[in-house]
Amino acid sequence: MRVTKAVKGQMLKVLEQTYGHIGTALHYTSPFELLVAVILSAQCTDERVNITTGRLFLKANTPEAILFLGLEALEEEIKDCGLFRAKAKNILAMSRLLLERHQGQVPDTFDSLIALPGVGRKTANVILSVLYNVPAIAVDTHVFRVANRLRLGTGDTPEAVEAALQKAIPKKDWAAAHHWLIWHGRKICKARRPLCDDCPVQDLCPSMKP
Repeated sequence: MRVTKAVKGQMLKVLEQTYGHIGTALHYTSPFELLVAVILSAQCTDERVNITTGRLFLKANTPEAILFLGLEALEEEIKDCGLFRAKAKNILAMSRLLLERHQGQVPDTFDSLIALPGVGRKTANVILSVLYNVPAIAVDTHVFRVANRLRLGTGDTPEAVEAALQKAIPKKDWAAAHHWLIWHGRKICKARRPLCDDCPVQDLCPSMKP
């Protein structure tokens, strides 16, 4: 099946109708809390992150409070997330840098964000799109998988998929489409056993088995 520009447009319309009312699954009440949550989400489910931050943020939810908590206590608080030792070091270093360079505030530019410890391209794009409504597409495992299966944006790396999706999706929809693809990957287009019979875009999907 040839996935034309028109077909991609139809896919996006269906995805928007299906998931357009849903945003990020991460729980947060401030920009700093979201930044910490996204850092913790690497190789960890959002459900687990919400459990962890629900406990952590009661004790420390500002850069100052994180630094006061210290490395050992922070590791203890987030140990049920994967790679917790590395994440604890990054969150502490990130908190220190926020205070030193940004008056404790989460910056709103891509270059400033990726300069923070523990913040890569995906995390920076999440922060820009969710917090600051900047057009950006964060490619996590769900977005990578769904984009390739639908051939909405193909590539062998997250960077290649991001570039392909930027061409396929109108810029005004980049931030929202990121969530559509994530939720589709979570609910339907799962890694091991995609629920193709329940898929709202099955008639348009080139990966749909007859």
